[in-house]
Amino acid sequence: MTQKERQERSRREILRAAMEEFGAHGYDAVSMENICARHGISKGMMYHYYSNKDELFLLCVGTIFSQLQKEIEPRARSLVEEETLYAIRDFCLLREDYFQRNPQQELVFETALLRPPRQLAEAIHTLHRPLYEVNQRFFHAIAARMTLRPGLSGEKVTRYLECVNTYFWQLAAQYRAETGTPVQDVHSLFQVAEELLNLTLFGVARQPD
Repeated sequence: MTQKERQERSRREILRAAMEEFGAHGYDAVSMENICARHGISKGMMYHYYSNKDELFLLCVGTIFSQLQKEIEPRARSLVEEETLYAIRDFCLLREDYFQRNPQQELVFETALLRPPRQLAEAIHTLHRPLYEVNQRFFHAIAARMTLRPGLSGEKVTRYLECVNTYFWQLAAQYRAETGTPVQDVHSLFQVAEELLNLTLFGVARQPD
């Protein structure tokens, strides 16, 4: 094994360990020392590659954003042709599907987007930009096909749908908890997503004449 191969293996080992720790315990509860102790990584090797916890967290965040972008971008292009409600539902489900297969990454993703450490907010924003632009292109294309209420622009609707996408699964979790009906399979998940998006897109009250 060459030195470059050994270095790449060491970096992969550190990334795997950091992802597990941040994914299980969140940002605040993790330290460089407990990553080393729990995963048998020497402190010398750890500090040879990474100076502090913030570098490790950004490594994890950047990895997740990049992997999500690679999965979502090609599939999003075909979804634009679906009926509006189902297109948005299926787009939201792309992210859910990813985290079903990579559950340890979900807390890292949510922390980065919803509760970022203050000193890392700007760096996270920069890392998120390519994935954000994928989302924007999709929602811009969807908004361009919709018959909008008077006074709404495609830009406003795109921004709104992007916000819905960011918080959708938190809303869905609370929504289904209120019904008392657990989501046990993919069909149930589709039903919850479709019902909530129907309310989100079309509202609940008729405007007065």
